[in-house]
Amino acid sequence: MKPLYNLAGVLALALGILGLFLPLLPTTPFLLLASWCFARGSERLHRWLLSHRVLGPYLRDFEAGLGIPLGAKILATVMLWTSLLLAMGRVGGMALPAMLAVLGAGVSLYLWRFVPTRRRAP
Repeated sequence: MKPLYNLAGVLALALGILGLFLPLLPTTPFLLLASWCFARGSERLHRWLLSHRVLGPYLRDFEAGLGIPLGAKILATVMLWTSLLLAMGRVGGMALPAMLAVLGAGVSLYLWRFVPTRRRAP
């Protein structure tokens, strides 16, 4: 079972890294999934991910229940809605833009209501 967790973790990590560059592909959920998979598949990979210079602090804070920084929430929300509005303007009809708006509202609600905000660095 551990090799499957590791494979899923590598795939999730790859998608998370792609999400840094592709506007409609989320980064954080894939990185959290990668961390979860590595925690079950390989302590070494999980430790590597948590100690990563760029990704590690966000994952460690999230796993410790400290949340994400306010600036990261603001940036994520602005990027989310910018990409959604651009996508809504490029498609015809009403159904797809409505679904994108509902999806964006759900993600925004989750981010601002259920994910703790870390206001200061430790």
